[in-house]
Amino acid sequence: MTTETRWWFVRHAPVPGMKGRLYGSEDVACDCSDTDAFKGLAAKLPADAVWVTSHLSRTHLTAAAIRAQGLDAPEPLVERDIREQDFGDWAMLTWQEMETDHPETYAEFWKAPARNAPPGGESFADVVTRTAKVLEAYTAEHAGRDIVCVCHGGSIRAAIAHAMGLTPEAGMAVVVDTLSLTRIDYIEGGLLRGKGCTWRLLGVNNPPQAAAPGGVMR
Repeated sequence: MTTETRWWFVRHAPVPGMKGRLYGSEDVACDCSDTDAFKGLAAKLPADAVWVTSHLSRTHLTAAAIRAQGLDAPEPLVERDIREQDFGDWAMLTWQEMETDHPETYAEFWKAPARNAPPGGESFADVVTRTAKVLEAYTAEHAGRDIVCVCHGGSIRAAIAHAMGLTPEAGMAVVVDTLSLTRIDYIEGGLLRGKGCTWRLLGVNNPPQAAAPGGVMR
């Protein structure tokens, strides 16, 4: 018997005034004015699903804006370990400010940016590790269900890296735009005549209003 658990990842709405700044795990406001985008997402997301957000307000607001478009969905579960990367002392700085204020640390960081942590923060490899634990735990608890996860670019990249067995460096190269839709499935019992399990990637960074023949990532 095959069991499919379907993850639908949505990156939160745009964050105004932060272009070029590493806001990361800081709790900053988002812009939920693009009603058409939220309508598009509501039309594509499954109704009977488990919903999950991080503890940061921009994910709560984004989830609420999607659900407000007539999608009958439950209140999201709040999972702190699906949050964005913590940039520590570099939070809210631009790359230029980091280089100017911390030249030696900045130079050292760029020797292995996927595995080195900013001062007082965490590396992207750390994000992959904690995101993987969330994926595995929720997949086991809600096996066979749809799981809608409204979270962050970093945690979506981390989820893809874990599911596809990518290195942190390869995971960092994945583009995840605000309000984009990404889909990965966990298939249990689908290999070797009903034995084994695997992750399947169905779509990455799909725009909220784009539609494919027969539906999007269904």
